[in-house]
Amino acid sequence: MLAVVAAFALPLIASPTARAEGKIGFVNTERIMRDSVPAQRAQKRIESEFMKRDQDLSRMAEQLRRLQEDLEKNAMTMPESQRRARERELTELDRDFQRRRREFQEDLNQRRNEELAHVLEQANRAIRQIAEQEKYDIIFQDAVYANPRVDITDKVLKALEGKPAAR
Repeated sequence: MLAVVAAFALPLIASPTARAEGKIGFVNTERIMRDSVPAQRAQKRIESEFMKRDQDLSRMAEQLRRLQEDLEKNAMTMPESQRRARERELTELDRDFQRRRREFQEDLNQRRNEELAHVLEQANRAIRQIAEQEKYDIIFQDAVYANPRVDITDKVLKALEGKPAAR
């Protein structure tokens, strides 16, 4: 049975006419998400949106470090009650820092995913437009290997810039 299927399929696969009928393209999604104008704009928006919180966390981490150093340096000379109070203060500040850092990371990831989804939506529209204009039968996003001859990532990047793609 396998030999019969192979006997019929092999001429179709190997025939130059069968290959000439289909037009295939490939888009490197990673490059689109890294190099496209919308992706770079999204990254700048995210950076500016989260800059203040990131700076606040950095200041808090520095405060924690200073308190820890002060406690280690002076613990032996402090009265027991003062040392315990400082340790409690340090523990509470560390707990607050960890909570804020976790919330920051969650918010950052959520915003990044929202922005990247929007960029991917724009890229998919550009890919569909190129596919329709240039009569592609199929365009793959991400592959283990793609011959540079079928890579249309540069065309998509230009379309996302608003520039006409070179054919």
